[in-house]
Amino acid sequence: MPSAVVVGGGIAGLVAARRLSLGGMQVTLLEASDRLGGKVSRHTVAGIELDAGPESFATRRGTVAGLAASLGLADSVVQPNPAGAWLQAADGTAFPLPKTGILGIPGTPLAGDVIGVVGLRAALRAQLDELMLGFPGSKETNLGRLVRRRMGSAVLEQLVAPVVLGIHSRHPDELDVDVVAPGLRTAMLSTGSLSHGVRKLRAAAPAGSAVSGIEGGIYELVEVLSARLERTGVVIRTSSPVAGVDAGGADLASGERVGADHVVLATALSAPADPTIVLATLVLDAPELDAAPRGTGLLVVPGTPGIRAKALTHASAKWPWLAERLAPHRHVVRLSYDRVPLEGLREQARADAERLLGVRIPPESVVGYDHVEWTQPAAAPTPVEGVTLIGEGVAGTGLAAVVAQATSEAERLLEDQEV
Repeated sequence: MPSAVVVGGGIAGLVAARRLSLGGMQVTLLEASDRLGGKVSRHTVAGIELDAGPESFATRRGTVAGLAASLGLADSVVQPNPAGAWLQAADGTAFPLPKTGILGIPGTPLAGDVIGVVGLRAALRAQLDELMLGFPGSKETNLGRLVRRRMGSAVLEQLVAPVVLGIHSRHPDELDVDVVAPGLRTAMLSTGSLSHGVRKLRAAAPAGSAVSGIEGGIYELVEVLSARLERTGVVIRTSSPVAGVDAGGADLASGERVGADHVVLATALSAPADPTIVLATLVLDAPELDAAPRGTGLLVVPGTPGIRAKALTHASAKWPWLAERLAPHRHVVRLSYDRVPLEGLREQARADAERLLGVRIPPESVVGYDHVEWTQPAAAPTPVEGVTLIGEGVAGTGLAAVVAQATSEAERLLEDQEV
């Protein structure tokens, strides 16, 4: 049998290992830490099992839902509360997030919900996009520069940036539009404006929510996937850091050599960066939150005075299955931060949640707290001749992008093997 070694046991590595194994390869999976899943993980807060990493996935192309179905989890794929999220403006006011946008880019710049967030002047500037025809900016692949050129800086910073930071943990100026919004530039050219392109993509999208989840938590994917790998004969080795790879195998830090016909690198081998993203989870006894006063959560405009969080998810309002598992008046909220001191974070998270949600949350209402630290979305591994690269560093952020790219690369290797 042809052999493959997969370095990195995050979701990309797990998906690739499974596809290669099902395709007839003898697969060894090497993971540096003592567990599989990478950022897709869980923790226990106030006795409740919760996602410690991603808690939803993009539904485009059905990639993650298809993976879930293949693992016997089709019936566990669930839709969020359609109430949607809000946006916390820099002046302290909160508004429901405009409904006709993609990544915060408005499909109708003069809509009332857009004006409510950015103001009439900025909305009028964004409306000028429809007078430019589709060519200005059509060759611009940087998301921030594209939006700034077509709709102005105010829409970019007050609407697009908080949405993109909440989803991708990066400013629009750091992202490739073709990666995070495939087809948007083409739609802009064909319709004559960025706003019309947004509306075209939304109209072409499948009915339903743009995101879905897994009942019980996204971490269920990793746990079921890991068990399936063992059944298909994949050799899984945790606590096995790799020092280097080449086209013929991987060299472990211990000095051992694991040879293979194919090598798949799903993680950077350099020393990990310092954690820069912190997710703080609160379990609250707060009857005032029963009405979900800010829908499923809020995205925060950068620089909003008095608030350090960049986003808040009201998880028990977003996911009905979670609400059903909680005692009456219990709520789960999760706040995300960049480079925040951990000392005093529990109180910071409570104070931010109180202000963002617009209700009194006294310290005694916090019945559970935990935080997890993650690095920024991973950089691409250093290319090595003959080694296949997968993972968020090359695929982009988000489970949908990572699963799709890992599957595609694994299938390419199988096709090459047949040739």
